[in-house]
Amino acid sequence: MKSLRAFIYNLHPYALCCISAPLTVVQIVLAFVLHQPGSEVLRWIGWVLWWTSAVFGWLPILTFRRRGGVAKGKSYVHTTRLVETGIYAIVRHPQMGTAWLLMCVALMLITQHWISVVLGVPAMVLAYVDLLKADQCLVVKFGDAYRRYMERVPRVNFVAGIIQLARHRIGG
Repeated sequence: MKSLRAFIYNLHPYALCCISAPLTVVQIVLAFVLHQPGSEVLRWIGWVLWWTSAVFGWLPILTFRRRGGVAKGKSYVHTTRLVETGIYAIVRHPQMGTAWLLMCVALMLITQHWISVVLGVPAMVLAYVDLLKADQCLVVKFGDAYRRYMERVPRVNFVAGIIQLARHRIGG
């Protein structure tokens, strides 16, 4: 386990994304090309998840621009402050975590084809491992504040994040 952690930690920051992104792109193409017979209920659930992933994908852009201390002319990913409000009060990784994972599941449900599953599962695993690495990098960037944030806010589980946020607001 230690050697796997060391391997992941020493990877280039974009290595896992460079593998999982093409898998997901092929999944997207297949969703529009493959017209597999299957359950319409699952297909509709897939479309709901697809649009939910779009919300989790776009909100971080707006949130970081407003609250992340991004310098004028810089990309929204160049934050200088730890953002713990808005979507980031629900999940730590809404865009590269929650949105990506939801999109992969959505595409599997929309296509209902084994090829989509074969592409989607590894893409999801690689994306999740990338999130573990991102947490390590953010601890280096923001220190103890990020460690405390990690204790309060789930990595990608938005249902648990909404429940925790509601409990916090109700309870105190």
